[in-house]
Amino acid sequence: MILNISGVVLLGVIVFLFFRRDGLKPLHAVVCALFGFYLAGTAIAPSITAGGQSIASILSDLSL
Repeated sequence: MILNISGVVLLGVIVFLFFRRDGLKPLHAVVCALFGFYLAGTAIAPSITAGGQSIASILSDLSL
């Protein structure tokens, strides 16, 4: 659960930065959000979740 919330916050910050610095229009952000919601309801959603968890695991195992 914490990983999911952290991922949402991280992606939210990235979208905000794109909006502020790179000219992401609000309509584009809405379309991306709707795409994410529709994608979450498809059969590929578990694979995307597993991939995100794998990446998070790899990043947490790195020692800086």
